[in-house]
Amino acid sequence: MDEPIIDLQSDHYFMGEALRMAACAYEAEEVPVGAVVVRQGRILARACNQVELLKDATAHAEMLALTQAESAVGDWRLTDCTLYVTKEPCPMCAGAIVHVRLARVVFGATDPKGGAAGSALNLLQFPSLNHRCDITRGVREEECRGLLMDFFTQRRQENKSNGQDAGA
Repeated sequence: MDEPIIDLQSDHYFMGEALRMAACAYEAEEVPVGAVVVRQGRILARACNQVELLKDATAHAEMLALTQAESAVGDWRLTDCTLYVTKEPCPMCAGAIVHVRLARVVFGATDPKGGAAGSALNLLQFPSLNHRCDITRGVREEECRGLLMDFFTQRRQENKSNGQDAGA
């Protein structure tokens, strides 16, 4: 009786699902970003980055999840859906998010250099665009950021041991 009730509607819970997808990307040697699309408390779509696997620069977790959700709903409009993503969307993904008219975007780690949900710029709430999304930042941020940092630290170490310059 004293155990807390799990709220399956909570941002914490759904970000956990996105983190699971990010872990799958990490295992596949992709940048560890995961995304889920939720409608009325139910997950419609799950995806992780697949840029390297598909050899497709547009295969970001958000883009893949949006496409899956559109298919599940049977429409390109996702007006009553929320996207949970472990890293702040880039400009490409933010543009797609606006076009599908998502109600809300929840993300974990900010991206000061390229984030398009308020860090570098804010396309999700750009005044002259036809749609604006609600944004919730920093959900499970430490876990999301930690996964990204571990991945890039490992990549730099691998590149250094192979005699390559890791660049970033």
